[in-house]
Amino acid sequence: MKKLYIKQKVFSIGEKFTVYDAQERPQYHVQGSFMQLPKSFRILNKHDDEIAVITKKIFSWLPTFYVDIRNQPQIIINKELTFLKAKYHISAKGIEVEGNWWDMDFQVIRKGRPIADINKRWFTFGDTYEVTILDEAYEEMIISLVIAIDCVKNDQQDYS
Repeated sequence: MKKLYIKQKVFSIGEKFTVYDAQERPQYHVQGSFMQLPKSFRILNKHDDEIAVITKKIFSWLPTFYVDIRNQPQIIINKELTFLKAKYHISAKGIEVEGNWWDMDFQVIRKGRPIADINKRWFTFGDTYEVTILDEAYEEMIISLVIAIDCVKNDQQDYS
């Protein structure tokens, strides 16, 4: 089991996150594009190797986000057509998301078994998410998924 904390930098150009371990050592850095189309986010590990890219599809009727991990398509998040409340569908290779991901309180499940718990930390400066990774083989996918969900939430707020 491993705990990581995703902390958004509040006053920065472009969207930036740092992912820390329990001893507050940086493990990943996330850099959002600034004034660029399509909007994208790059996730780098502590050695500055790119592990994932999150991209919002430009020309689509409903918002769609793609997550490529190690240059392989892994996750798609797309908005569904609804009239009252925004609803999204998450497609990921072999995993499911259960719980309230809109409020960042959910589990990531693989073959009926939890592999991660995600919870938003309240009363922090900027968004902070606590990620408990139960199966470390999926660490990069889980970090990428949490960042992608945050991107979807921010995109929805921009158009609300």
